[in-house]
Amino acid sequence: MGVPKFYRWISERYPCLSEVVKEHQIPEFDNLYLDMNGIIHQCSHPNDEDVHFRISEEKIFADIFHYLEVLFRIIKPRKVFFMAVDGVAPRAKMNQQRGRRFRSAKEAEDKIKKALEKGEVLPTEARFDSNCITPGTDFMARLQEQLKYFVHNKLSTDKLWQNVNVYLSGHETPGEGEHKIMEFIRSENSKPSHDPNTRHCLYGLDADLIMLGLTSHEPNFSLLREEVRFGGKKNQKRISAPEETTFHLLHLSLMREYIDYEFSGLRNQIGSDYDLERIIDDWILMGFLVGNDFIPHLPNLHISHDALPLLYKTYISALPTMGGYLNENGHLNLRNFEKYIEKLAEFDREHFSEIFVDLKWFESKVGNKYLNEAAGLAAEREADSTSSERVTGEGKGGVGDDEEEEDDMFETEFRQYKRTYYMTKMGVDVVSDDFLAKQAKCYVEGIQWILHYYYHGVQSWSWYYPYHYAPFLSDIRNISELKLTFDLEKPFMPFQQLLAVLPAASKELLPESYRHLMTSENSPIIEYYPVDFKTDLNGKQQEWEAVVLIPFIDERCLLAAMEPYNLKMTKEEKARNRHTECAVYSYDSEKDFMYYSPLPQLFPDIVHCHVRKADIPMDAWHVQLDHVSRRLDRSSLYFCGFPTLQHIKHKFFKKKSGVVVFQQSSRGENMMLEILPSQDAEAGCDDVAAQVLGKSVFVNWPHLEEARIIAVSDGDVKFCLEEPPGVQRVYDRPSTPPPTKVTCLSDKEQKDWVKDVQGLTEHFLKRKGIMVNETSVVLYGQLLTGRKYVPKANGVVELEKQWAKQVLPFAYQTVVKDIKAFYSCLTCFKSLDELFPPATTVFMVGNPYYGAVGEVQDSSDVIKDGRVRVVFNVPHEPQLEPLIQNQHKYCVKYSPGYVLASRLGITSYLVSRFSGSIFIGRGSKRNPCGEQKANVGLNLKFNKKNEEVPGYTKRTEKEWLYSAAVEELLAEYLDRFSEVFNSVSRNGHDDVFYEDDIWPEEDQNGAERVAEITSWLKSHPVSSIGRTSCDLQVLDSAIVERIEEAVEKAKVKKSTKKVRVTVKPHLLFRPLEQQQGVIPDPDAEYRLFDRVINTREGFTVPLGLRGTVIGIKGADREAEVLYEVLFDEEFAGGLSIRCTSPRCYRLPPCALINFTHGTRVDQTSHKLTAIVKPQPATAANFNSHRQLSGLNHSPRSPFIPTQVRVFLIELLINSKNVYRQTSRCSPVYKQLKPWFLCLFFSPFIPFSLFPAANMNAPHGDAAAMASPALAVSANLSNAGLTSKVSELTCVCVGLGMAPPDFSYIGNRQVTVCQVKLSNGLMVHGPQCQSENDAKEKAAFFALQRLVQHTNYTHVFMVGRNQSTRRKPYANTGRTCKLHTERPGTTWIRTQNLLAVRQKC
Repeated sequence: MGVPKFYRWISERYPCLSEVVKEHQIPEFDNLYLDMNGIIHQCSHPNDEDVHFRISEEKIFADIFHYLEVLFRIIKPRKVFFMAVDGVAPRAKMNQQRGRRFRSAKEAEDKIKKALEKGEVLPTEARFDSNCITPGTDFMARLQEQLKYFVHNKLSTDKLWQNVNVYLSGHETPGEGEHKIMEFIRSENSKPSHDPNTRHCLYGLDADLIMLGLTSHEPNFSLLREEVRFGGKKNQKRISAPEETTFHLLHLSLMREYIDYEFSGLRNQIGSDYDLERIIDDWILMGFLVGNDFIPHLPNLHISHDALPLLYKTYISALPTMGGYLNENGHLNLRNFEKYIEKLAEFDREHFSEIFVDLKWFESKVGNKYLNEAAGLAAEREADSTSSERVTGEGKGGVGDDEEEEDDMFETEFRQYKRTYYMTKMGVDVVSDDFLAKQAKCYVEGIQWILHYYYHGVQSWSWYYPYHYAPFLSDIRNISELKLTFDLEKPFMPFQQLLAVLPAASKELLPESYRHLMTSENSPIIEYYPVDFKTDLNGKQQEWEAVVLIPFIDERCLLAAMEPYNLKMTKEEKARNRHTECAVYSYDSEKDFMYYSPLPQLFPDIVHCHVRKADIPMDAWHVQLDHVSRRLDRSSLYFCGFPTLQHIKHKFFKKKSGVVVFQQSSRGENMMLEILPSQDAEAGCDDVAAQVLGKSVFVNWPHLEEARIIAVSDGDVKFCLEEPPGVQRVYDRPSTPPPTKVTCLSDKEQKDWVKDVQGLTEHFLKRKGIMVNETSVVLYGQLLTGRKYVPKANGVVELEKQWAKQVLPFAYQTVVKDIKAFYSCLTCFKSLDELFPPATTVFMVGNPYYGAVGEVQDSSDVIKDGRVRVVFNVPHEPQLEPLIQNQHKYCVKYSPGYVLASRLGITSYLVSRFSGSIFIGRGSKRNPCGEQKANVGLNLKFNKKNEEVPGYTKRTEKEWLYSAAVEELLAEYLDRFSEVFNSVSRNGHDDVFYEDDIWPEEDQNGAERVAEITSWLKSHPVSSIGRTSCDLQVLDSAIVERIEEAVEKAKVKKSTKKVRVTVKPHLLFRPLEQQQGVIPDPDAEYRLFDRVINTREGFTVPLGLRGTVIGIKGADREAEVLYEVLFDEEFAGGLSIRCTSPRCYRLPPCALINFTHGTRVDQTSHKLTAIVKPQPATAANFNSHRQLSGLNHSPRSPFIPTQVRVFLIELLINSKNVYRQTSRCSPVYKQLKPWFLCLFFSPFIPFSLFPAANMNAPHGDAAAMASPALAVSANLSNAGLTSKVSELTCVCVGLGMAPPDFSYIGNRQVTVCQVKLSNGLMVHGPQCQSENDAKEKAAFFALQRLVQHTNYTHVFMVGRNQSTRRKPYANTGRTCKLHTERPGTTWIRTQNLLAVRQKC
């Protein structure tokens, strides 16, 4: 059931209610329930605005399966997984279903008509008719079979599902999906064995799920739904990848506490009679009065016009005088309800009084005492009957008579105002007392039916509210003595419902024998299928809220019309037209049978099916009308992830504070919380440090997360843990105090502390509606990421908490200490043999074979020594090095806007405008026609959202860059619609342009031209390309395609080898449920082109599948970083991200092991190697750096191009210590002079970093190597190589080449420098304003290209003791392992810097 705008209103009213969570933050649940229809609709027609959209049935089924897997994996229910599809609904719901389906069919028809009028060419395939998502259709029958297959497949193959009972209540089982779920929950709640601490999660999109969840009175109940973005475009696409989807968890535990605060004023008025559970029941009832799927809203009572605060305020004032509550466990107390309505009816008069003031003003203008003619006649009749009284009173005259007359006129106008409503809305001629009494009874009857439906299930399948509109509050009177009874009867059969709710446009969904009943003029029920119909907003604002004015189906006429054709149904149709039971499925290892796929071309048969099925009778979950849900018995136990406001003292009040909810400032009042000062909060920094430093606490109240505190600061002093690198210990025992270091903050650190405080205060106030007040102490902590088994002595393993590397600030007064948290009893291993039994899949996180997947063997003979025997699979890896080195050949080249402008003959301003958004309105600038605007821009860049379109646009810190594809698009645009360019050029400062201004001639049709432009844009492939964040580093599609080719070549060799090794257990990573969120190797660094392997089991990507990183998306929290991975094989649910087949996915670091990182570590752990560090591009060469580097697509990229081997040796000048590792990895420190070191050459590291003062002249035979060319190099270095031109000259001379030759091409405006090298290399620089700039940038380009053709392989130490060219300094033997000169080796020397170039 939907309650329009209710979800947004309560989310704004109670800001902490909805928690935006990521996958790794969702708490543990026992039961997961899915209201399936929302999933089916989203997977089948995600964008109704796009009339070109087409989708196959196979794709729909695959997407539904994928989304079910997503939700199951995210929640990971422990006991129950319940999937409920809408079956035949009660008659009361069918009226709403009927109106919705008629409207959707008409809207679809109108959209297609408009598209054809614009000249758009629509696909020839039939569009998906969403009305087929109705019980009894062919589509639903096929979907049911697919869902059965899906359940059998998951239970037989997925270990995560095998401990769960799976309930499937399909379209053949009568009842709405969410109400079938609530029947199950009520049934479980009534059992004596029910656990009151059961944790429920209900997924669905309807706002009324909040009310349904509260009727259960279960303490741990949350609602899951995708993040809602209000105010956005209708055609926004749904994100299907789970790691990208942001979910909202709405916690009913917090909802209960907020309701308590909302009605807290009653505590002082009714004292001990105050019962929160009864208040919640009444709160649910009040929600029905603003309208729902079963009864219309009361007149003028709209959520957007503060109807709910009015209902609550009236309830608070009326309850103390009623002597009881309104809702008695689903039974309406008519006496109390009449008193409440009587009090609420004052709103009718207040609302009309505002209208009456306007009527009085109008009366003064037109001179008519009664504006309404009927009201005037009624007043005259009343005047005649009281004329004698008025005559006797005339002589007394005065103000009193005027007031009395005005009151009489107000009452007369008010009565006639209501009469007009009933006559126009309901079509009655006489508004009699009997009519009003009937209206009151029907409405109250509707309230009681809904209460039964929510608390006890369906009490009448045939009852429905027979009007499109509700009566006035002031007309709901004399109801306390009503007798409300319902006849249960039977639900419609599926085909009966289809005829009752479908429009004639969807007749193909019916059996052929019934279709003529919708269209034939001779049909006895043809009146129920109007082609055209009206809608009435009735005070609402959105068209989808309007009342659809179509006649209600007469059940007797419908059944009588169907009767003659029932026998004409086929056998298959008869099988669809029936009701069946809900089924429960469970895993049974003893069962083993073949389950045939209903769609074998898409899903394979299940060869070994291990599933037991049991049918549940349709009335098995019905509860008695006197059933009372077990009331809440909250213990002191805290279930992690289920927030509560209890732990911190605070006060509450309502205020319009503009708290940001759904990316927008809220408009109404917010329930604000203000944290009260406590004695604990006033403690000094040293006392706080003694309490929390090194310990775990709960932060981010009220949505508590566990964190380990590593520092405490008050802005002047800082207490922090002094731990060795990599140690993350919790010091929770008095015998082991934390190692503490105390420091005074510097000026910069003090400013940073103030910024932290301001950020925390702002976040709590603007997002949570919490006033934290003054913060005197800030804690710095690491959030809990998960748990990991850690080997201990004697073969014992312990499950230890793992903490993030990232450190975050927390205000001390918002931290909760000393609470008992409950964690579920997952499978707990005690020893190595339990953790690593034979046949267990593990991954290596040490060298050699880093990242390899293996299988544990029998280790009984070595496990006592703390070892595990594993057989690893080491496959042949694709050779990506040539591609990395030559990626510049395949990268998309980007140019500034002025370059494109000069080629196209337009201004750079037009390039910028047309690559973004351009709006054209109807009419002219002087006489605009309406607010409708068409966007005719290319939409290739989005400044506010910081998004770009890969392959077309790229954003730098200073400007936007464009590819050749953009140039082609603009050239075609300019050729087709040059008049638009002319208009934008003339009126550059306008935000909106107008049709009549662009096409002013009478024979020019601006609307047609705009339609032509939009049609052309939609037909272009760029319209379907997704946009990405400008901070996302990506490889272009051409490079991705070549990675695919390299992977396919590697598959041909099939040279996987098996290696049997004995491994220390701490070097093994076993995928376990407890470790979800734990990063296998926290020290791993990721770069583009890195090879990775998936380590998560039971997710979309198969366990152990290898792939290549093609994109990196940063985030504020390390756990939220995502890597785009191109996997070596296709898999179900894979994404097509710049690749030719669906084999990509976006994964967090906890799902991957980066074995390229392992290779890098392996190469550096056995010899002295330079330390890789990112080199920022200078402002002068920033843009050219971006154009050359295939990796650094983001200007803020922390990664360096891998095709340029850049190494820095950390020269510890002060200590003069150089760290070196022997082959046994033990550290050795050698006292060396800094000039005894040399490094690989890189244009990113100017030689001027090593000043001549630190470089002594060479001696001995080493000096004999110096040639005239090297002398030039030395002179250049001594002069200080401050320019790229000097560096390029030095390098060329050092390589035995002639100095570079520079020449210039250009005009007065721009200059391009050309560089020729003696090895045949020719390089052109970018366009520049001056020759000096052009020469510098061209030299930089040449340096880049020169390094790409050079493979430096050795590092040497050189010094005075070097005696021979064939044998370098003795101390370098272990490092470079080169004691003889190889043929074809060139030595480069600049002062005492020595590098070796080995010719390839």
